[in-house]
Amino acid sequence: MMEQALQAECARLGIALTQEQIALFRAFSDALIEKNKVMNLTAITEPEGVAKLHFADCLALLNVVDCRNKSVIDVGCGAGFPGVPMKLGEPSIRLTLLDSLQKRVSWLRETLEILGVEAACVAARAEEYAARENFDIAVSRAVARLNVLAELCLPFVRVGGYFLAMKGAAAKEELQEAKHALHVLGGSVARVAEYDLDGVTRRVIIVRKDRPTPAAYPRRFAKIKQQPL
Repeated sequence: MMEQALQAECARLGIALTQEQIALFRAFSDALIEKNKVMNLTAITEPEGVAKLHFADCLALLNVVDCRNKSVIDVGCGAGFPGVPMKLGEPSIRLTLLDSLQKRVSWLRETLEILGVEAACVAARAEEYAARENFDIAVSRAVARLNVLAELCLPFVRVGGYFLAMKGAAAKEELQEAKHALHVLGGSVARVAEYDLDGVTRRVIIVRKDRPTPAAYPRRFAKIKQQPL
């Protein structure tokens, strides 16, 4: 059962959810699995898998930095991960979901409205969305390598805020590769958090925004991919 799997994982993470929150997770899981029949949203289609590999994975970010009453942007949110579980787990978050695919964003907007969950759902490319240094926290999950991802995400973060990059086994390698990019973009690595998810070690690279990002960044995405910092 989705609810039992979610409660077990949250207990392991030290995250407490009310019955109302669990019901919202269940409703979002049902909507995700149903929509996935006609739109490619996730390769994970069993409710228990959604609870563990999507919801618990994303909720772990609430242990990484203090998200209470913070403005959070999820860059390249896809089906709403990690932003939606973070919002369901910590309702005080002011959430913006950003994705380049209009049909995914439309589905998220409609679904969250039905659930009564408040979030700004924006269809735009990250390098084109005008919200510079407007957020306390930027998050992203499995979108690109860190040196590319940092150029898309750090410009959104105000000085003193954080960029959280969810990574797996290649985290340390990507971190070495991205050191120059982080410095150029005004960030520095605060730490790398680790947690266990279904027997696999997951990592979150926590980047602190120390200085404003130079106006030249972000560049066009083709340029970012062709010549990463």
